[in-house]
Amino acid sequence: MTAEVMMNTHTAARDSDGTAHPVDPITFEVVRNRLTAITEEQAITLKAVSGSPVVTDATDFNVGTYLPGGEIVTMGPQVLFHSGSMASVVRSIVAEAAENPGIADGDMFILNNPYRGALHQQDVSIVAPVFDHGEHVAWVGCCAHQIDMGGRNFGSWGIGARSVQEEAVLMSGVKLVEGGEIREDIWDMILGMTRMPLAVGLDLKAMIAANTVASRRLGALFDRYGLDVVRSVMRLEIDHAEEQLRSRLRSLPDGTFRGVDYLEHDGLENTLYEVRVEVRKTGDRLVVDFSGTSPQAPGFINCTWSGMLAGVFTALLPTLATTLRWNEGLLRVIEIEAPDGLVCNATFPAPVSAATISTMWVVMNAAVQALSRLAATSPEFLPDAVAVTKGSMTAFVINGTNRDGSPYGNFLLDSTAGGGGAYFDHDGLNGSGDFCVPRPAITNIEAHEAAGPILFLYRSILPDTGGAGRFRGGATTGLAITPHDAESLQGMIVGHGVEVPNSVGLFGGLEGSCNVNMKLHADGKSPVGRISGADDLAAWQGRTEDLGPKPGFFPIAAGDVIAYSFQGGGGLGDPLDREPTSVSADVTAGYVSAQAASDLYGVVIVDGVVDETATQARRETIRLARLTDASVTAEDAVEPTVGTAPSDGDDAVWLSPDVYQVEGVVRTRAGAVLGTSDDWVGGTLRRVVPAAEHGRGIRLHEDLELREYLCPTSGRLLWSAVSRRDAPDLVPVELS
Repeated sequence: MTAEVMMNTHTAARDSDGTAHPVDPITFEVVRNRLTAITEEQAITLKAVSGSPVVTDATDFNVGTYLPGGEIVTMGPQVLFHSGSMASVVRSIVAEAAENPGIADGDMFILNNPYRGALHQQDVSIVAPVFDHGEHVAWVGCCAHQIDMGGRNFGSWGIGARSVQEEAVLMSGVKLVEGGEIREDIWDMILGMTRMPLAVGLDLKAMIAANTVASRRLGALFDRYGLDVVRSVMRLEIDHAEEQLRSRLRSLPDGTFRGVDYLEHDGLENTLYEVRVEVRKTGDRLVVDFSGTSPQAPGFINCTWSGMLAGVFTALLPTLATTLRWNEGLLRVIEIEAPDGLVCNATFPAPVSAATISTMWVVMNAAVQALSRLAATSPEFLPDAVAVTKGSMTAFVINGTNRDGSPYGNFLLDSTAGGGGAYFDHDGLNGSGDFCVPRPAITNIEAHEAAGPILFLYRSILPDTGGAGRFRGGATTGLAITPHDAESLQGMIVGHGVEVPNSVGLFGGLEGSCNVNMKLHADGKSPVGRISGADDLAAWQGRTEDLGPKPGFFPIAAGDVIAYSFQGGGGLGDPLDREPTSVSADVTAGYVSAQAASDLYGVVIVDGVVDETATQARRETIRLARLTDASVTAEDAVEPTVGTAPSDGDDAVWLSPDVYQVEGVVRTRAGAVLGTSDDWVGGTLRRVVPAAEHGRGIRLHEDLELREYLCPTSGRLLWSAVSRRDAPDLVPVELS
């Protein structure tokens, strides 16, 4: 945006009462960046005061500033889920507390009720109103995951719960700080509910300190530049973000863009749940429709409206809004449609304590699919289209007695180091971190071992875990631990993706590996020195147990080993189109085995060197087998018509790098005519393949299958889909 345009825009800025306040471009830039710096200092303060590795190392928190009504002005680059929900938290407190108990200078409110804006009960928010000369002008707030907030289970993960009341203490906006002083009665009540009062108490004080710092810095900014100027910059930031996103949308074709993902096991039974999203783009508006999603579950995997909103917001930011300011303006463009009672919009009192690592995660995955398909229709935004990054989250909670006899509890977030999704021009990152965490980190092994009686046997990158593709998904990590200086501990694993490959690929890329959760029962010998990598697990002499996605609580005795790994990233494009030299480099680096190079990529490597003749023959054999095995998806489909690829003069819109549409007819790059916009999938060749054909790390729930959609002319893989058995074929892109 030029200075002249900014000046014209700034002079038109108005407060909510209609008063105009001109802001020159230089002041605008100084103030907007100072607001960002305040939010950064807020995060630094939180990490400096907190003693929890969940905050200090894994950065499972977020911070921000908000307008008096709750609109996001700034947000941190930590867990993006929190940013979408914090606006809901502030709005809830404004609606519920304004009259009684009232909102005054020096107050702070604590909230963790998912039906009032939180994500799940362990994510605790503390927000503070900011006043200037007696006028309420803003809010600042923090949200951070707490190791335990009471309830039936350690960690407040409500496995077995059938209502939200069973899971943890619920706070719907309680005034924790009044007139600058902590209310001791409320403080004692909160810490009396948690099994880890020292850790939780320190985290709450860290959030109070961070809010205090942010409030003071905002006050100094008001004093220096004037409240009217700062307030105008805040509103302009929001207005600019909205207009810039709307401008991007206007440059993209109208249409419907779809995504679907699945979640196994609700904590009670291994039922399969489906999150289905339709993104309808018209002009400069996005309607995100979840109407086709499964009803809410009896178990603890549900999320509320705030969680669904957070999942959509998180998917939007790194796809269509990569270079924009992340604030309320982006939310103004989105309209969400979701009937009450869905697994992604649960109604009270459905249990929701696993929302963030269950349905919310799957909402994000499905939305990333749909929004990436929208971005791919434009050469400008195609670089931001991405396969799914590590489509699941595994939380490992461990507790017992520490070496000194004190209570021990930890929440391992090592699963953040999964595989990144591939892009159209580069591979996904290995051990990338999560899509919802732009600034990822995991705790050092030494810090884990110093904090409690556990020993890491390995933590390493695993081969053949990234989804195959023209560009490969990132490889994931795995680890194994055993008790150390402890007779026994108690563990609990919560997650999904053991029987669902959630890290789906894009444009023919294959799925990343599934999660694996294993317990190796003690065999009378120490595992130290015997288990030093994932390849050693198969040689274990004792009993090996597959724990599944949600095993609940289980004992970990001395000599037992808990080994688990996470999902790799989805690939992008047909694996047979990957450069053989890139495959060879992956084999040399240990990211891909020689067997997978041949099976998935059709690349034959002899003595570390690509055999070009054998590779060409191998790839032709795979393409022929695809065409031989495939069947036309529509029962009444006709033989494919061969056309031509678009020329420079054609008004073509690319649905993917290999599929385009001209005048309502969809064709492949190889020239095959697939059909019209609403039924072109019926013109592909479809085949259903066993899980192992997409990689040794792929497992499927009994209600799922893998479908491939092929160009009938070239045999190129256009799309790989994880689908419910007997479900109709999804049309991923339908242009208006």
